[in-house]
Amino acid sequence: MIAPLDRIESPSRLAVARHPRLIHDGPERPRVSEQLVSLIAPDSFAADQYRALRHTVDRLRKESGFQVFGVTSPGPGDGKTVTTLNLAGALAQSEDARVLVIDADLRRPSVSKYLGLGPLRSPGLADAIQNPEYDLARIVRRLDGFNLSVLPAGAPQISPYELLNSPRLESLLKEARRDYDCVLIDTPPSVPMPDCRLIERWVDGFLIVVAAHKTPRKLLVEALNLLDPAKVLGVVFNGDDRPMSSYYGYYGDYYSASGTDANRHGGWWRRFWSRRHPSVK
Repeated sequence: MIAPLDRIESPSRLAVARHPRLIHDGPERPRVSEQLVSLIAPDSFAADQYRALRHTVDRLRKESGFQVFGVTSPGPGDGKTVTTLNLAGALAQSEDARVLVIDADLRRPSVSKYLGLGPLRSPGLADAIQNPEYDLARIVRRLDGFNLSVLPAGAPQISPYELLNSPRLESLLKEARRDYDCVLIDTPPSVPMPDCRLIERWVDGFLIVVAAHKTPRKLLVEALNLLDPAKVLGVVFNGDDRPMSSYYGYYGDYYSASGTDANRHGGWWRRFWSRRHPSVK
């Protein structure tokens, strides 16, 4: 469904948990957050919603040759990391897919936490930018059970401006373009800090994650004004808790029967508004 900007409502409550609850998904897999339905429950109705978003990304890749996507949000707590990882999981469901997730939120990295990777002693993105001896192959972690590769952020940085402004980041992303079919970059929120605008130079486009009934419309407008309009691919509405039956008929009734699961997973991705492709639904 096309979602015009004037449908964004004022904030109410956060739909995505701030502290992910971890579960174990097989002996060979890390403990991942139960919110990552594309990884732990790929056949679920909730995972289908991210496959719909995958369809949009696949089309952008085929029609426009896009390969590197930034995922951001106007402010913190809108669910951008959960959206990034669920989209990555949906893309990685193709057996021959080569998908890389990069945690570029160097101030408050959370990709490793959601994936259950624990405290990382191995180098991450920040270390690779500072030390050219770390090429991509040495710092990327392969999650074989999920057909997914991850580049953690590394140790949190108090002031990552110079790191993200370094030409070394461009070099690393060139390696990523060479080695992977699709690269998803979890970036910091776009309004409170300049980090996202530094990363903008190296991505083909941005998906902006908005928390339905939470993100103020003015904040979204500010985020859109700060980013290059040509690189804003669309807005992903997260946490839309309206009755699913209005969208999916008896599928919504069936899924609602799962009670708390429906409340937790059902509205993570519901609507996508595309500036580049206004016919996207």
